[in-house]
Amino acid sequence: MTTPAVEARADGVLHLHLKVVPGASRSALAGAYGDRLKVRVAAPAESGKANKAVLALLAETLDVPLQSLELVRGASMPLKTLAVTGLSRTEAAVRLGLEPA
Repeated sequence: MTTPAVEARADGVLHLHLKVVPGASRSALAGAYGDRLKVRVAAPAESGKANKAVLALLAETLDVPLQSLELVRGASMPLKTLAVTGLSRTEAAVRLGLEPA
């Protein structure tokens, strides 16, 4: 199965394509949203709080250190791209609930 939200790059780094909804009642993954993963975070979209909440939620969900994640695109936009090191595309997709184990 191919999950467009999780892109394996030639350099071994994964790119996660996200649709982020800040100010939600609770932080959680909301599943596939077109070719992206929808992520709801309780933090507001101010002073980078929502971005930090997204990174923390995904580090916990993917079971990787926070240092393995980097926001590479969309710092001030709802459509974001995160780089992830240390996981295969399949591992990430399964942990994110986008593919069956």
